[in-house]
Amino acid sequence: MRVTHLSLTDFRNYRTAEVPFAAGANLFVGRNGQGKTNLVESLGYLSSLGSHRVSSDQAMIRKDADSAIVRARIEHDGRELLVEVQLNRSSPNRAQVNRGAIKPRELPRYFSSVLFAPEDLALVRGEPGIRRRFLDQLLIQRNPRFSAVIADYERVLKQRNTLLKSARASRIKSDQLGTLDIWDERLVALGTELVDARLDLVARLSDPLVAAYRSVAGDDHHPKLLPQLTIRGAHVDDDDEDTDSAVTTSSGDTADVFRGALAGVRAKELERGLTLVGPHRDDVLFELNGLPAKGYASHGESWSFALALKLASAELLRRESSTGDPVLILDDVFAELDQARRRMLATAVAGYEQVLITAAVLDDVPQALAAHTVRIEAGTIVGS
Repeated sequence: MRVTHLSLTDFRNYRTAEVPFAAGANLFVGRNGQGKTNLVESLGYLSSLGSHRVSSDQAMIRKDADSAIVRARIEHDGRELLVEVQLNRSSPNRAQVNRGAIKPRELPRYFSSVLFAPEDLALVRGEPGIRRRFLDQLLIQRNPRFSAVIADYERVLKQRNTLLKSARASRIKSDQLGTLDIWDERLVALGTELVDARLDLVARLSDPLVAAYRSVAGDDHHPKLLPQLTIRGAHVDDDDEDTDSAVTTSSGDTADVFRGALAGVRAKELERGLTLVGPHRDDVLFELNGLPAKGYASHGESWSFALALKLASAELLRRESSTGDPVLILDDVFAELDQARRRMLATAVAGYEQVLITAAVLDDVPQALAAHTVRIEAGTIVGS
């Protein structure tokens, strides 16, 4: 899969932009703040339904504009698709494929990309929510229907939390909350599907992660991904909210364990007005050489782990997808690497059908990746 052309309207600092792409490596060069990252962010949004920089779509709409449009022409196996999303300030977003309307959550069916940027260091050093979001975005890319599963789980979670807060305010006892049992079953059904899908995903990432880490670091530091499930007793520190000590480590069917965990923390949940266990509070532990990467890994090791995680994601999508390689996007990555690691990364990505790279300094990028270079200045394509 590759992008042949990108059109932007009122996206970030681009009033309009028309950008042709070549197969293989495409390098976008310009001083910081000129719009290089904005360009690749737009393509990342098409495949992940989110930005690697902000949590709100509104930030991607140019100031004083009511909407932004991202339109990409995609080619795979001789077939062309025109994929489009319109981000709106005051109405739901809209999407099209070949001028026919689709639901925005269906976009990942048509375009696949993996983006690595300096912000991804937070995968290793940041809070659990960042790692959950990474897993869920990859789940959606592998199977777009999980967009609906995740949205439904979040809706049920919100309703359940509202009920718990209402019960706390009115001092209703747990045995008087028959409605809560109904929401519990919905939470368990959707949460079980999400937990099991994440566990499967983590297992599938294991081997590609080891290979990718070795390819970019030059060493095997035994990188591992270890799921931390609150329904099985994991204590996850997330937003200063602690899981309850009544949850004990247990084995068995995920749905049964989930029900048991909810029963074990119900009294505490009524006190707090908050759902304390479930995939919305889970984490995944990153290990290097048997130690948690967060807190023990050096800056270089953390960087290599995060980069390897994205390369492993690309490899997994490459193996499973009927649409071929995902488009690999490396946003301002090479400036962080020494010469040896720049060469190793260039070698690691050489086999992908299309790689998009941004850089402030042309000389930071190995010559092998600079064959098709586009210069950007103040939201304008000034030369190639």
